[in-house]
Formats: sequence, structure tokens, C-alpha cells
Amino acid sequence: MANGVATSRPAGAVADINDHGLLSPAETSLLTDQYELTMAASYLARGMNELATFELFVRHLPPHRDWLLVAGIGPALRLVETMRFGSRELDSLQALGVPSPLLEYLAGFRFSGDVEAMPEGTVAFAGEPLLRVTAPRIEAQLVETLLLNQINFQTAIATKAARLVLAAGAGTPGAGGSVVDFSPRRDHGTDAAMKAARAAVIAGASATSNVAAAARYGLIPVGTMAHSYVMSFPSELEAFRTFMVDTPDNAVLLVDTYDTVDGVANAITAARVTGVHLKGIRLDSGDRLELARAGRAMLDEAGLHDAQIVASGDLDEQQICSLVAADAPIDVWGVGTDLGTSRDSPTVGGVYKLVADRAGGRWRPVAKRSAAKATLPGRKQVFRCYCDGVIDHDVLAMASESLAGQPLLEPALREGRMVLTESLGELRARAADGLRSLPDALRRPGRGPREPYAVVLSPGLAQLTAAVRGDASARELGRGHSTVPSTDHAA
Repeated sequence: MANGVATSRPAGAVADINDHGLLSPAETSLLTDQYELTMAASYLARGMNELATFELFVRHLPPHRDWLLVAGIGPALRLVETMRFGSRELDSLQALGVPSPLLEYLAGFRFSGDVEAMPEGTVAFAGEPLLRVTAPRIEAQLVETLLLNQINFQTAIATKAARLVLAAGAGTPGAGGSVVDFSPRRDHGTDAAMKAARAAVIAGASATSNVAAAARYGLIPVGTMAHSYVMSFPSELEAFRTFMVDTPDNAVLLVDTYDTVDGVANAITAARVTGVHLKGIRLDSGDRLELARAGRAMLDEAGLHDAQIVASGDLDEQQICSLVAADAPIDVWGVGTDLGTSRDSPTVGGVYKLVADRAGGRWRPVAKRSAAKATLPGRKQVFRCYCDGVIDHDVLAMASESLAGQPLLEPALREGRMVLTESLGELRARAADGLRSLPDALRRPGRGPREPYAVVLSPGLAQLTAAVRGDASARELGRGHSTVPSTDHAA
């Protein structure tokens, strides 16, 4: 023990402090918090493995966020579907002192439950279940960490990417310049880089610089050149000429290694000398508005009207908004750090809470009543209501209720098998439709306080909540469809 941190491992275990940390499908079964195993052992010893329902939701929207774009459901559920405890994993748990009955149970573990989820690309709000798990209690408990690990991060990145896409289109997804993921060198590890590229494309990004992610997910890899390439030649002009000859199909030139205006002139000269079509120029620093205007004028004067201007270099949605509002002639926005880390709001505080279980052959709704962390009982559904194509409010209801509006949670797993399988194009289309349906004020990224979107309780859920909590406050929420207060969402 050093400074209160355990540094030793059980006898027989071999530690490689330089291990890359990537997990095989079998090893993913151990991506769980220790207390999940402790609780599972107790449940098993007490015969408490009846059906139970847990819901994953976000307590409060993160700072600077008015909504979330759901992502990570597919990858998370694929991991749940294939989750197994192999011999090495069981040996590791045995070395940790996990009781034999639980080891025997885990040796035959297969997730057998049902999952309802908001499909990826759905716009969601605080308090709404993004995912609902119904399974034997131990199964439902053991997948908690894995689900939160996958969905919290990918939803954070998809939300950030969606804000960038909206900024580039002046509030309309798909309008204006395209957004490209330039984030892998700043992402928090290899898995994060892969999932960030996927989440960004769902949100509307057109491509990624991450070749591994492009190969894995069927995306488009894109890239230009680095400053080091330009500096590797005696002159900028020679670098440009060589690059255009060697990569004629990707002739986008980085023009700000030295003087940017001179760089644009050299790019035009290189195109004329080599006879290779100049696909575009990239601005990675400086006053992008003035440089983009100057570059556009020079390109047009040279007859290169279809040469694009790519902007990059620590961009965020606020800068993009300002540049778009000023009519900056920028065609492509390469965003790295801010996209891959969601720098201004890097976490989504999703939680996973028990809402009902089977007792005596009947479902028993349960809820926390702790101060500022009370939860709503029972299995729930979300109904989205529109007015003239714009979302107006959501109703949080009991899953057994049938109300007006679009139900957002759909079957995703049945008896442990995935039934919600969609193409990347379908996820992108859903995201674009959802972003387009947001009220105008919520489609324009800003940092100031805004009127929150209304999420209200159905009368039935309000009555159930009052009965379980034993108070009248929740019952009043159902009268007149009052907005659900944030304390009712916390858990």
C-alpha cells in the first residue's frame, strides 16, 4: 500500500505496467466495479435473482448543454450480448476471493434479458431513460458499469459533434460547410478515438482523419499534410509541387507554415506548374476570417473557383458560429480537441438505477427518496409531442401507458439477442431529423441560460410516484402536466 493506494496483486498474477489496456470480448466481462460482484454474490446466496428493471438516465444536463444526442447504444449492447467469463477471467476472480457459488454462476453467464432503448441519434433530455434493462437481478446488475462506460462517453461526444454540425450550418444540420473529425491525437486513448469517430459521424460529421476508425466502421478517411512535410523541403513551393505530383488525388495544401498569403500564392503557382488540380488549401492558424477571405479572392482570381478552404486548429462551435455569421468562405471545418474530448463539457453524468422488481409474482415499483437524489419508480416510456414539426414537450410515463406522441424507447435486445440493428446511414438520418426538429433557440449553440425544454410527468406516473414516496408533491406534478423538477431526476 503506497499513499493509500493498493499496488500489489494477488499471488500468481503477473502485472505488466506497460500493457496497452485493450480488452478482448471475454476480458470485457471484468469491466465492472468491484461492488457489482460483491452485490451479485450476496444476491446469489440469498436467492434474490428474480426479474428486475434498471433504467439508465442523466440526472442533469451537463454544463453548456440544452439536450443530448444519444450514442453508444449499439456498441454497448453488442458487448452485453457477447459478454462471457472465460477461464482466465474466472481465475482472476478466484484470486480476488470471489465465492465459489458466484464463480460457478459466472462460468455459465449469458445475458438473457430484454432491453428497450432510445435508438442512437435520438435527441434526449434530463431524466429520460435512455435505456431500460429487464433481466434476472444479477445479470442486470453486472452490466451496469459497462453500459455507463460506453453510453456516457459516446453520448457526450455525439452531443458535442452535433453542436459543431449545427454551428457550421447556422442552426441547420447538413447546411454550410462540413465538419471533419480531426481528434485521434487528442482523444483519451485508443478506444476513445475509435468511438469518437463513430459518434461524430452519427451526429453529422462527414469524415474522420482516423484511418483505423474508418476501416472499422466503413467511414471516409481524410487528411492533408503536416507542417513537418513543408519544412522537409528547401522551400514551400518545392514542397507543394512535390506533394501535388505524388498525391494528385489529394491536393489540399497546408498554407500557413510560414506566411499564409504567400502560402496561398505558392499553392496556386504549384497547381499551374504541375498541371495538377488544386483541391483546396488548409488554414490552421491566424485570423481565419481575413485569411479565408484573402485566400478565396486569390483562388477565384486564379480561376480556381472549386478549390475548397479547410479551417482547423483548436476550433469550437462558438468560433465556427462567429465565422459562419461573418460569411467566412470556409468549406470544411476540421475539429480535433474540442470534438474528441468535448472540452467545454467533458462528461455526461448518466446513472443506472433500480426502478422495479418482481416480488411474490408481481412487479414492485421502487424509488429512492434521499434528498436531492430521489428517483421515479416503475418502468417508464417517453412520449415526444410535436407542434408543426418542432418538438414541443416530452411526457415521461409508465411503460404500460399509451399516450399521444412518439414513443422513444424501442426494443433493442430480446432474450439477450440484439434486435435493434441499423446502418450508420439510418443513425445519421435520425440524428439530422432530430436536430432539425429542435426549437430554433436550441439549435444555435450558446452559453447563456435558456428556457429549459419541458419534460413532464403523465398523471399515471405522478400518482404512482406519490404512492411509492408517500407524499403529495409528486401527485401535484401530474395535475396540469407540470415540468418535472431536476431533483426528481437525480439518483
